[in-house]
Amino acid sequence: MTVRSWPIPLLALLALYPSPAQPQEPAIARVVARFEPEVRRAMLEGNIPSLTVAFTDRQGELWSGAYGQSNLWARTPASTNTVYLIGSTFKAQSTVALLQQMERGWFALDDPVGDHLGGMLIRGEDFERPVTFRHLLTHTSGMPVAFGPHPVWGATAPLPLADYLADSLRVDTRPLQRVVYSNMAYSLVGHLIERFSGIPYKEYIQEHIWSPLGMTSTAFEPPPEMAERLAVPYVPDPGSGRNEPTPRLKANVWPAGIVYGTVHDQANWVRFNLGDGTWRGERMLEPATLDEMHTLQFEQFAGTPMGGGWGYENPGYGLTWWVSERDGERFFAHSGSVPGYTAFASGNRTRGFGVAFLTNGNRSHPHLVRLTRLALDLMAEELGQSR
Repeated sequence: MTVRSWPIPLLALLALYPSPAQPQEPAIARVVARFEPEVRRAMLEGNIPSLTVAFTDRQGELWSGAYGQSNLWARTPASTNTVYLIGSTFKAQSTVALLQQMERGWFALDDPVGDHLGGMLIRGEDFERPVTFRHLLTHTSGMPVAFGPHPVWGATAPLPLADYLADSLRVDTRPLQRVVYSNMAYSLVGHLIERFSGIPYKEYIQEHIWSPLGMTSTAFEPPPEMAERLAVPYVPDPGSGRNEPTPRLKANVWPAGIVYGTVHDQANWVRFNLGDGTWRGERMLEPATLDEMHTLQFEQFAGTPMGGGWGYENPGYGLTWWVSERDGERFFAHSGSVPGYTAFASGNRTRGFGVAFLTNGNRSHPHLVRLTRLALDLMAEELGQSR
């Protein structure tokens, strides 16, 4: 007999597969006790098959939990080591790699990008109003959204990055006309990292971002030991609303976020962004550079809610990160989404608390936004200022 999606009611499923035991530290235990009922409510309302979450401060991970099933057919309970596609939460990791090249003197943020492309052209560019690095990192370059999906087990595959850009790189408008979320821009970021560093892009990210940050379960192509932990991506059937498995995808713009990882690795990434550019005594970015990533770049584009309503006062783009303020405190966030997966990462840089979510729910941003705001508020209330 074939077992269909949601073989048992979701409410019962959540009761069967709770998160790990409550942590011992009383303050964190109080946060979790107030937080968990809202997780369960969000999963029901958002039709989210499984969710993993981790809290962190500047010193380390504070708590993690897993809920639901990563494979509905097999009834596999999610764990905090389940692997999900992290999507566009990766973009800021690539940005750190590019800014490392800036600190080595290869470019300045307001330099024209075209001067560093070795003859590759940005089609449609007005050379009197060129695309700059700052434009690339704030979605104001005029480049299109782009995606170019390919089923993982399909007959087609993405082109090599340089070939894709040589064939497709263009702008549709002049820079600073409006904000257009551009995956193509971050494909170009990957190419530039490779040109400046002289190291293949994937190798550079592994050696200079993931390895230093201890992100040992994050990869462009999951190796076998990660593949057996992969969550199945699900999309609700339009008619019945039941979650059904959906194809895994590659994309022409793979440097923009076709990356897999665990919530523990995502917590490390958030923790790095709460700090001063160092990790375990080793400097990865200068403090001023990391601060610039979390600083609103173009005031004229601020104020529009982003990512399912995220943002407090004056939300807008820093360098890749979404940034905003509330009562003088500084926040950052970014989502990630492809069919069947939604991720969210956020932090309060003023107080030093952060949270990361990974799910195999489809377009779950509004629910993760609500949970993010709650988690950060509860940590601020119960824990005060990060040590």
